[in-house]
Amino acid sequence: MPISLHRLRAPLLVVVAAVSLSGCIGLGGKTPPFLLSLDADAAPTAGGARTAAEAATLTILIPTAPQKLRTTRIPVQQDGSSVTYVKDAQWVEAPSRLFQRLVSETVSARTSRVVLDEGQYLTAPGEQLAGQLMEFGVDAATNEVVVVYQAMLVSAGGKTVTQRRFEAREAIGGKVESKPVGEALTRAANKVAVEVTGWIGG
Repeated sequence: MPISLHRLRAPLLVVVAAVSLSGCIGLGGKTPPFLLSLDADAAPTAGGARTAAEAATLTILIPTAPQKLRTTRIPVQQDGSSVTYVKDAQWVEAPSRLFQRLVSETVSARTSRVVLDEGQYLTAPGEQLAGQLMEFGVDAATNEVVVVYQAMLVSAGGKTVTQRRFEAREAIGGKVESKPVGEALTRAANKVAVEVTGWIGG
């Protein structure tokens, strides 16, 4: 049977606060003027229909994420032990869910696979793409955004598991602010999604 995967859910946090990896997160502040989202460079054609046997489907799961990414804020890694968050920057929903949706749209657009969300399959999810979104924020040392995804492809029936790590970086090109950081993360996430699609094939 397929490998059971457990993911932690987190409440939405709507403030910007500096935190230590070993410290507590402060609450308070104001709602940002706008919310950020991820847009796929490629999207499935409307009205297209696909058919696949149960074992030939691909179910893309929401990746797990470390504590610093289990919020709607964008982390800035200052050094090896401290993290701050981009001022007035907030995703419309958790970045792991946004990334999962972007990968699903990219795979659907670039392959002939029948792609399912984890909430859509009943008893036979076919192949499963799981993994961990390890980095999805700003590297202060290089003034770049970085996306790191440790992917795990589980065969139908859970008999084999293949892992691969994907990473993309994009220059912010200015100050660490909400709009340029969001745009750079979208570019980096799309690069990773395209690489994942090529790895999956089909």
